[in-house]
Amino acid sequence: MRTHWCGELRAEHVGQTVTLAGWVHRRRDHGGVTFLDIRDREGLVQVTLHPEDQPEAHQTAQDVRSEFVVKIEGQVSARPEGAQNLNIPTGEVEVIAKTLEVIATSETPPFQIEDRIDVGEEVRLRYRYLDLRRPEVQGRIFLRHRVTSAIRRFLDDEGFIDVETPMLSKSTPEGSRDYLVPSRLYPGRFYALLQSPQLFKQLLMVAGFDRYYQIVRCFRDEDPRADRQPDFTQLDLEMSFVDTEDVLSLVERLMVKVFADAAGIQIEAPFERMTYNESMARFGIDRPDRRLGLELVDVTDALKGTEAKVFSGASAPGGAGIAIRVPGGGTTSRKELDSLAQVARGAGAGGLAWLVIQNGGVSSPIAKFLTDANVEALISTASAEPNDLLLITTGPKRVVQTALGVVRMELKQRLGLTGDPSAPGYWQPLWVVDTPVVEWNDRESRWDSVHHPFTAPFEEDEHLLDSDPGSVRAKAYDLTLNGIEVAGGSIRIHRPELQRKIFKLIGLDEETVEQRFGWFVDAFRFGAPPHGGIAGGIERLLMALTGSENIRDVMAFPKTSMMTDLLTGAPDEVDEAQLGELHIQVMPAKE
Repeated sequence: MRTHWCGELRAEHVGQTVTLAGWVHRRRDHGGVTFLDIRDREGLVQVTLHPEDQPEAHQTAQDVRSEFVVKIEGQVSARPEGAQNLNIPTGEVEVIAKTLEVIATSETPPFQIEDRIDVGEEVRLRYRYLDLRRPEVQGRIFLRHRVTSAIRRFLDDEGFIDVETPMLSKSTPEGSRDYLVPSRLYPGRFYALLQSPQLFKQLLMVAGFDRYYQIVRCFRDEDPRADRQPDFTQLDLEMSFVDTEDVLSLVERLMVKVFADAAGIQIEAPFERMTYNESMARFGIDRPDRRLGLELVDVTDALKGTEAKVFSGASAPGGAGIAIRVPGGGTTSRKELDSLAQVARGAGAGGLAWLVIQNGGVSSPIAKFLTDANVEALISTASAEPNDLLLITTGPKRVVQTALGVVRMELKQRLGLTGDPSAPGYWQPLWVVDTPVVEWNDRESRWDSVHHPFTAPFEEDEHLLDSDPGSVRAKAYDLTLNGIEVAGGSIRIHRPELQRKIFKLIGLDEETVEQRFGWFVDAFRFGAPPHGGIAGGIERLLMALTGSENIRDVMAFPKTSMMTDLLTGAPDEVDEAQLGELHIQVMPAKE
């Protein structure tokens, strides 16, 4: 039907007869001559229709409107001097139309098919197929294609094989909630849509496949967040007879290749590494965005002797005082400071104190509770200068670190500290390593896995599993990029006795283990190789590459922030007959 894409025509095509097919982006009439901008996925090109040369085609063009689907045959011609449009790749040429055929008409769309449109997300998602026509949105989808293609080429060359694992399996809820699928043939029983192929890929290592990968759809019933969707795509890979260094080296080479081939971005390996404890101490988060500065400072000692109740948490057992220095932040308004305090309280802190550094002292509502020694120590410890702002909170160390980590990311948005993607040092991949195997859950009074219960501990720490579980380090590694966790993995447990010990540590009795994971642990009785791997979120990587703040920006058909599909109307009710076949009765929703 066509010989060329609209967006591929250049000066070297002048004189050629071409056939184009696409959408009418815009129609313009000047002195009897009609101009149509025709758009397809590769871009747009100007088509010119002269009434005296192509009267039939020119007449047809009078009834054409935006988003009509048309087919055009004509000759590529150089645009006259002064009429070139250097803002588009095809701006040096035009197509002088000989014929124009309307393939499909269009009603007036609810918004213009332009990159910069002032229209709400609800409207765009309701008409997502129109939103996807916008060049900016299409560009993200094409980038996604280039990323996954580069991943496949690299892993194929490295000896990995692509193996599909089940999407319907047994519910083993150890993290997020499962999406359950009722069985028609087995009333009262359910499949679960897999949150990850974790167990199956480990079994592929037991089966001897050695190197596996899959770009796979996963499902998690999670609460709404900007970087979460109920169904998402991840790169899943696993390797046998490897240690941590083998996995990290391979993933680094993969990332270098993907960045170069898919986005034309050069990053260097090896990537920097940081322990989990250092990341929490410096940034209050295990996926730090190091471009911002604004590192956390421990000011516990500087607060000794103060009478301010707001700082009492620093002297409590296990407590600490943590601060952030905001250079030049002394002009921050009281309203903004109160708002930051709300952010800190929402993240678990008891409050947020502030001090503005002045020549010879500080300005703050709590300054009167600080001794000269306190003030001098705070300024020295935080390396503060006049007109800097210090934000301080106290309490249990990990709680206040985490709370100020959230405040730090809020400051990132408010101060616009994301940087220039073309500037040196903008791309900062970082491995966060040595995560604890477990952490204590105060609410439920039990140990929880930090990664997942299949993560191997360091051999030299195994003896502490009985006496001091919280200090046991995991052979885990998370790849972060500019504040986004793009991948996470570990060396796995391959000894059945150790796997059962970890299950017991996190509160699973033998009966529960047998019911949920017996089929998995049994496989290790028949010779399991040491193995490890990683899983990377495709959408998370694309968020980093495009600078998007929301995962919906890089998905073709996303759900809303409330996990609904405005295009199809899902989730929706089903009729009683269908529920009857599944032996399901719907209970009224609770208030």
